[in-house]
Amino acid sequence: MIKNISAFIIIPLLLCSCYQPERNCKDFKTGAFEFTYEIGDTLKKGKFIRNEKYSIDHYDDQVDSATVRWYNDCEFVLQDVNSKAAIQYKIISTTDSSYTFEYKSAVKDPNRKLIVKTGTAFKID
Repeated sequence: MIKNISAFIIIPLLLCSCYQPERNCKDFKTGAFEFTYEIGDTLKKGKFIRNEKYSIDHYDDQVDSATVRWYNDCEFVLQDVNSKAAIQYKIISTTDSSYTFEYKSAVKDPNRKLIVKTGTAFKID
């Protein structure tokens, strides 16, 4: 009896642990994208255009530029041109028109807790 119950628990866990979300990251290296973000309780929409070397962000009536450095097809760092602040991104899944990503500060500060956030970008061009 216990062996049968163990099999019902272990087999589904093994099957689920083998699942990998689709990641066609190359499809999202360049292009125009939209995303939503929160400031306080307000949900806002932004856009960015990314080519091989730069990302130009448009949000809150502001324009911001960053250099792009790819580590591999699914991980890259954006470094702000003006402030030199850097954010590390990892594409964790893709669809035909969007990608979901995790992002965090690329500079480790021993006095601050590392916060990892997620977002989704939709390709518009």
